[in-house]
Amino acid sequence: MSDSDLWSGTDDYFAGLLLAPDPALDAALAASEAAGLPPINVSPSQGKLLHLLARVHGARSVLEIGTLGGYSTIWLARALPPGGRLITLEAEPRHAEVARANIDRAGLGDVVDIRVGPALGTLPALGPEGPFDLVFVDADKPSNPDYLAWAVELARPGSVIVFDNVVRGGAVLDADSADPGVRGTRRVLELIAADPRLSATAVQTVGGKGWDGFALVLVGGREDAG
Repeated sequence: MSDSDLWSGTDDYFAGLLLAPDPALDAALAASEAAGLPPINVSPSQGKLLHLLARVHGARSVLEIGTLGGYSTIWLARALPPGGRLITLEAEPRHAEVARANIDRAGLGDVVDIRVGPALGTLPALGPEGPFDLVFVDADKPSNPDYLAWAVELARPGSVIVFDNVVRGGAVLDADSADPGVRGTRRVLELIAADPRLSATAVQTVGGKGWDGFALVLVGGREDAG
């Protein structure tokens, strides 16, 4: 058995054991596939991790940068308490249309607000709607440094920021990479490391989505900042 088969099989085992069947989430994946959206949504186990992070953190307001078909949006929105809100930003109108249908089918239309347009154009208008307790960034990787700046601007001390896809199959190690996604990822990690307001770690993952990982950032001062 290859490593990728072993990773996928283990992923399936954990999901089958720890995640209950969920018609709304399954329908969201099926509708996204039928609409031709790229299959780059988070895995079920990763979606549950986002859900648990939001619940453990007691998040009442969530900002998501990169909606795609709304799969991760549903996981995050379900974690919110009554009166909670989630704003999700999606550059592609077709993706937003599919996501809206998926979110409505999941019964979360009153919780989720989809803003359509390039995130760097919509983020500046969100100031009056912040601060956000949790920010999940899963959009174009070259813009990650800009997304970090806005996430911190729209956060508060104690807010959590999650950046997805930071391992890039190990390509993040290549300081000379010409890949804009790798360069954007390395730069955002460097900015996080240099910012005394932020405390962070990065975790590698393997599974049905291959080899990747995420960065988890806490806003509010590093424990080693003196």
